[in-house]
Amino acid sequence: MRKTHYIPVTADVPGAAGDANCALIRRTIRTALAAEGVTAPCEVDVLLTDDEGIHRINLDMRQVDRPTDVLSFPEFDLAPGEHPGPEDADPGTGLIPLGDMVLSMERVAAQAKEFGHSRRRELAYLVTHSVLHLLGYDHLDEGPMKEQMRAREEAVMALLGLER
Repeated sequence: MRKTHYIPVTADVPGAAGDANCALIRRTIRTALAAEGVTAPCEVDVLLTDDEGIHRINLDMRQVDRPTDVLSFPEFDLAPGEHPGPEDADPGTGLIPLGDMVLSMERVAAQAKEFGHSRRRELAYLVTHSVLHLLGYDHLDEGPMKEQMRAREEAVMALLGLER
């Protein structure tokens, strides 16, 4: 049985899965899970792609015909603050499969420039955003749900030392 999170990062675009990006993604996921009180070992699969790749996935999986910055595909239907339990772990690995995230590295670069901060900060923010989606947070309304998610994002970013 594993005692740590397993976070495979793959890329379908050259250079996206460099050591620095992979290390930041893994650190961000581990920080977000710890901040949310997730202590059981989990698996989160990450795909780094470009706008074309995420557009294709968005269309195939969500029937949305446009690129986006990040997609999250949770394994469980959780409410914020709710965690999967040991009974949800894969018996072969001992890991809880939280879900998948897909990031457009083109969007990371464009949004970093647009918002006037580093690519590193933008990548960590989108990873944090995705982890929170995997854990049941959403921002479908412009009210309490969105405020709750934004507050958790800011808390994780502060832990990473990447606040605004």
